Amino acid sequence: MRAVLVASFISLIVALFGTPLYIKFLVRRGYGQFIRDDGPTTHHTKRGTPTMGGAVIIAATLLGYFLAHFVTVTPVSPSALLVIFLMCGLGLVGWGDDFIKITKARSLGLRSWQKLAGQLLIGTIFAVLALQFPSPSGDRPASMAISFVRDTSLDFGLLGPILGTIVFVLWINLMIAGTSNGVNLTDGLDGLATGASVAVSAAYILIGIWQFQQGCSSPGRIVGQCYTTPHAHDLAIFAAALMGACVGFLWWNASPAKIFMGDTGSLALGGALAGLAITTRTQLLIVILGGLFVIITMSVIIQVASFKMTGKRVFRMAPLQHHFELKGWNEVTIVIRFWIIAGGCVGVGLALFYAESMVGGAL
Repeated sequence: MRAVLVASFISLIVALFGTPLYIKFLVRRGYGQFIRDDGPTTHHTKRGTPTMGGAVIIAATLLGYFLAHFVTVTPVSPSALLVIFLMCGLGLVGWGDDFIKITKARSLGLRSWQKLAGQLLIGTIFAVLALQFPSPSGDRPASMAISFVRDTSLDFGLLGPILGTIVFVLWINLMIAGTSNGVNLTDGLDGLATGASVAVSAAYILIGIWQFQQGCSSPGRIVGQCYTTPHAHDLAIFAAALMGACVGFLWWNASPAKIFMGDTGSLALGGALAGLAITTRTQLLIVILGGLFVIITMSVIIQVASFKMTGKRVFRMAPLQHHFELKGWNEVTIVIRFWIIAGGCVGVGLALFYAESMVGGAL
């Protein structure tokens, strides 16, 4: 537990005091946000605001995680290192997208296929490596079974070693793409995606600690009611570092934002949350915990589908937060109300997780 507190404290301090220094660096380099002309007119005042702030979140998370292990003299785990790889890899893809936008002074960075190729490469490497590194009990960072609050009977391994692995890699890539792009679409208003990520990462601190305390490696645990997550406590430490970094960054990202996280941050955060869901055996639960990301992503899907099939738009603009902007809602009002929705989704997700543990794995 001490490492969890240390990780969150260090990452919070690094992000809180490191962000203004990074802002000054970006201002000197002229790395400002490009704003689309077809977006809400209120966003035009944000043109030139420093972006690529996600680099601070990544750096603060890494420092918080590794220094916590140094201070508490505890070893790192393969599971957390894999999640870190996923976060940094997708962050690098996002950085490339942001850098092109800034240097070319346009709203389009990497082409869709380039961004997708980068995500697929990182996701595939993560998926393959997650099936390696067995613990003394034989459990690996990821399971080939689809999970909700723990592994279900839907196991890709039943398809055979080759076909099962291929389907598993495709499933993991789908999860990663969905989560990272969901956070990316949510990152449209000051502090919106950052605040929602704080709530979800906080949930994974609690999930990791609970799984560690109820782990199958503990004496007296009943099979089927305990958790096979091999490095649950270390994943809680990583989640704490991620939460602290987001809180520290939010101080400067809240309205009126002094810095934007950019795709560097949104893709990295999405990757980190997807990685936590996969390694804690809560793959489908992330749909509920990250319910705000799902709602906003669905608004885009509905808008595109409706326009292509009927020529009409359901919303004034997608993603959903911009629809309410065009209806005249104040930006801060939208962000706070969406934070409430995010918190409610996290509450429901944690309630389901805890309830399942109380009924002995019956869900």
